[in-house]
Amino acid sequence: MKKSLPKLVFITSRFPYPLEKGDKLRAFFFIKELSKNYEVVLISLSDKKIETRQLQKIEEICAKVYYLQLNRVTIFLNMLLGFFSSKPFQVHYFYSYFKHLQITKILEKEIPDHIFCQLIRVSEYVKNYHECPKTIDYMDALSKGMERRKEIAPLTKKWLFTMEYNRLLNYERLVFDYFEHKLMISEQDSKYVLHDQKKSIKVIPNGIDDSFFIKPNVNPQFDIVFVGNLSYAPNIDAVEYLLTKILPVTNFTCLISGASPSKYLRNKISKMKNVSLWADVEDIKVSYCSARVFIAPLFIGTGLQNKLLEAMSLGVPCITTTLVNNSLQAKDGVHLEIANSSSEFIQKISNLLFNEEKRLAIATEATAFIKENYSWEKSIRLYIDSMN
Repeated sequence: MKKSLPKLVFITSRFPYPLEKGDKLRAFFFIKELSKNYEVVLISLSDKKIETRQLQKIEEICAKVYYLQLNRVTIFLNMLLGFFSSKPFQVHYFYSYFKHLQITKILEKEIPDHIFCQLIRVSEYVKNYHECPKTIDYMDALSKGMERRKEIAPLTKKWLFTMEYNRLLNYERLVFDYFEHKLMISEQDSKYVLHDQKKSIKVIPNGIDDSFFIKPNVNPQFDIVFVGNLSYAPNIDAVEYLLTKILPVTNFTCLISGASPSKYLRNKISKMKNVSLWADVEDIKVSYCSARVFIAPLFIGTGLQNKLLEAMSLGVPCITTTLVNNSLQAKDGVHLEIANSSSEFIQKISNLLFNEEKRLAIATEATAFIKENYSWEKSIRLYIDSMN
């Protein structure tokens, strides 16, 4: 008689498909790999309506799926109440008392052997559940990202970012003790959690899907490209940097590609010469490979940037900042190029554009580096082994 698999309840703040955001990508591949060793039951909140095809995609890798849609009115009221609370606003955003009751009933029905909580945003739902061991995947130090955002925020918003930074810093520490297992994407971010046991946080890096080692048949038509979720603050900041610090003083042709660009970004890009916007493309690999160089001028993000893993896997030579590479741990001048000012970016871009041999060498080394170091299967095996 075949032995049944242990049951793992996986809880997310957003439905893990389509894969246009970093948390969705990590959730999807965690579930896919964990399903080889566990009966995975997904409980997924969502502030958007989920299409049938999206639900079906997740049902293929889960034993069961509970999809709980958040009400916009409830979100608004919770955010107002957040001003009278000590919890982070993003915890309030994804919390609902009625969804909490539903999740409690689901846990009573499913009787999990383990609970996996992705991001502190959903920790309130299960932090006081003690019938089985639990994992919290911080992913990134959200407090550190908020600290960087408050430093560049306009005066009218700085107070709000400062408030959220202090709340996140405290909440990341407080929630630590409610979970037996703690995860982070990078060693760098694990150091920012202000808990005296933070060394027990297990670093589980993101991986790369094998499909990114297969290049589409595309000829580069742009000099540089930036790819990312265009509603995410660090990516918006990176696009602004490109549009104001690099492109106005060069003749580079540029492609900006990604999901959910704001009306503001659309208008700004439309007024720039030599800049094109490809929004919500069907195959993001085409965007990466449509340029000779990938550029990621990120100065306020946290964690490991999937966009770098994807571009390097596809053999597109990359230029990024020290901040980003601290998590990636690639070698400057071998696997990629590092720049930390507009003049450095311009110089590095020019050097690669006019040196085909260098572009090819970095592209080849980059692909080999990702293959060797970033595998979803290896990463999640590290997590499974750490629980035993």
